[in-house]
Parts: sequence; C-alpha cells; structure tokens
Amino acid sequence: MSDAVEGQARAFSPASVGNVAVGFDILGHVIAGVGDTVTVRRTQVPGVRILAIRGTTVDLPLEAAENTAGAALLALCDALALPFGFELEIDKGIALGSGMGGSAASCVAALVAANALLDAPLSREALYPFALTGEAVASGGRHGDNLGPMLLGGLVLSTADRLVPIPVPAHWHSLLVHPDAVLETRRARAALQGSYALPDFVAQSANLALVLSGCFRGDAELVRAGLRDVLVEPRRAGLIVGFAAARDAALAVGALGASISGAGPSVFAWFDSEAAARAAQAAVQGAFADAGFDSQAWVSPLNAPGACLL
Repeated sequence: MSDAVEGQARAFSPASVGNVAVGFDILGHVIAGVGDTVTVRRTQVPGVRILAIRGTTVDLPLEAAENTAGAALLALCDALALPFGFELEIDKGIALGSGMGGSAASCVAALVAANALLDAPLSREALYPFALTGEAVASGGRHGDNLGPMLLGGLVLSTADRLVPIPVPAHWHSLLVHPDAVLETRRARAALQGSYALPDFVAQSANLALVLSGCFRGDAELVRAGLRDVLVEPRRAGLIVGFAAARDAALAVGALGASISGAGPSVFAWFDSEAAARAAQAAVQGAFADAGFDSQAWVSPLNAPGACLL
C-alpha cells in the first residue's frame, strides 16, 4: 500500500555515449530516441521506496540503497534533510550492459522528477553530486561522463565537481549501434588494469585537446585528427566480437572518428552531417551481422536535449 501521495512527476533521460574515445570517464554526449523513464511520487513518510522496475529481464535491486536511482534520491534526501520521502517506478528503455548509460539514465530521470516535487527545486548542476552517488552504485566509481550530458544535454565535459557544456555545430551527428550482446561495466573496467606508457598518455591528451578545440571552432578536420583512443580501446576491443570491423566500416565511409560507446559493446561514430551518419548505418550494422549479431541503431544530433519532465 502506498503512502499518502503529495505530488507526482515523470521524467525521461536519454541514453548517452560515454568516454567519447578520448575522454575516459569525463566526456559524453546524449543520444536522442532511446532512454529510461522514472515516475516519482512525494510521500509523507521520509525515505525512498522503489515500487517497480519494468522493461528488463534482469532482476534489478528494489532496495533503494542498492539501486542507482534509489541511491541518488537517498543522497538528495539526506543532503537537504527533507521531511518527506519518495516512491518511484522505473521503466527501462536502455538495455543493461549496452554501453549506453542505462544505470545513469535511471538515476538522472529519478532526480529530475524528484527535483520537480521539491518546494525549492535545484539547478541541474546542483543535482550532479547526487547523480554521482547513484552512478557509483552500479559502476563502483564517481564518474560523470554519462551523467553530465543527460543533465544538460549535448556534449559535456564532466569533472569531479564541474559540468562544462561543449558547443558543437548543429549539423554534426552521431551514429550509435548496439549489437545484441551484453558487456558488464565492471568486467570492461577490469580489462583496464595494469600500467600504461607515458607516450600513450601524451598522445591521448593531444587527441582530447584536438577534439575539444575542433568542437569549439566547428572544425571537423581537427576532430578527425584527434577522435582516436590509444589508451582504453586497445584493452577493451577484444571483449567485443565484431568491434574492429564495425569501427572500420564507419571510418571507411567518412566518420570523423569511431570507437566504443561507454564500456561497450555498443559502437559510436561521429559525422559532419545527418545524411552521412544515416548512410553509414547499414555498413556498421552489417559488420556486426557478419559477426553473428543483430543490432539496433540510432542517429542523433550531438547537441540533442538532455533529461526532461513528461
């Protein structure tokens, strides 16, 4: 039985591409057309209760402290010393273990909905620390590369305590292809253990600088020169059957760059037009089909909107 309801809000958070090849744990952008929806009710009784999780065949935790959305709302309640609580229902639209920010999306949608029920709603930037707490439940770390773009929309640089929107030309688009496979984030992160050569760090820093400079200047050739991961992709590529062929298929038809989305197994590519992104879709999906996987694909502007109230 539900407590007496004092208000209700629903929010949608889009999926995202984390890391964006050169910005491990700090750079991400949203993907229009797919995401999670969370319904939140304000209750008289303090605390957070998850009533239902739909849209997944995997049993996700209903215990609030063990769920990304629940943990984020608990952190919000504690920080603001709220005299009331929340109930929530989560409708998953993002496949688990897809590299599309599914855990972050539930977390952000819950926060945006709950924020609308506060007597004095917070800014999106002020919600970020609570989102980091929620995301840590799933990934084991406080990294915001998925959270920042979901909160603000577009391409965002997300540090430990700051969100920096990165401007991109309106005509730049991304292609995201998700093969019907699962790669758990913790397993993908485990592949990164070990030492790295200093020259690789220098090369990756240069690539990140080129990409960010290209975005600010609207210079696609600067992005093309830098959108290449020399640190993380080589260690994760072997976990994703068909990845190399899918990446190369995108590059062969003019992508500015292509790599692993988040922890994988999804693959993203940037293009300087929507038409180019759509023209590449068949080739990238064909590469995964040759590897034995059906796939789903989305074409989205890089500056697509973030989470919103419904």
